[in-house]
Amino acid sequence: MNRRVLKEEIGDRFQQETKYKRGHLPAWRLDWASKTDTYKRYPTAPKVLLEPSEETGRASLWEVMKHRRSVRHFTDKTVTKSELSQLLWAAQGITNPESGFRTAPSAGALYPMETYLVVNSIEQIDPGVYHYAVDMHELEQLRAGDFRSHVKQSALDQEMAYHASVVFIWTAIFARSKWKYTQRAYRYIYLDAWHIAQRRMSFT
Repeated sequence: MNRRVLKEEIGDRFQQETKYKRGHLPAWRLDWASKTDTYKRYPTAPKVLLEPSEETGRASLWEVMKHRRSVRHFTDKTVTKSELSQLLWAAQGITNPESGFRTAPSAGALYPMETYLVVNSIEQIDPGVYHYAVDMHELEQLRAGDFRSHVKQSALDQEMAYHASVVFIWTAIFARSKWKYTQRAYRYIYLDAWHIAQRRMSFT
């Protein structure tokens, strides 16, 4: 069988077998003891504190939507630490400490996505690989150094990934969503990733 056809059949099968049927929604019995932690941390990693986010006094939502564009050519201007802080908050910042709700929605408020950064040229932050600790609004340095070539290779040799001041990388802890939604969780994780990326792009 043609390999491409096989992949398409697997995708079609996934869509069909994870559908909800009217009147036959699954009844969940959640095992709270097996629930995965909401926040991922690297306790021994060096920390970079970020400035508090600005939540007022900016352009209106409608103005932002009107001028939003996707581009592939960027200026050589260095990104400031405060600008990076704002981008991270826009992508996944906590808006309600009591509930843990964030700027981007997530199915079941389970938040499976984790944000990593490859910093190349950010004021007051050394080049390297970082993890965004959402609950503390700080960066955890995982590796120090220049990783532009690695990022470019991972992005199918796209030059823009090499020259970017910072590259955002999103991963998912699938168990967070599968705990409640089982195999259908993959559908929601794709949507969660889109919500986060869309918010980050709207503020660039």
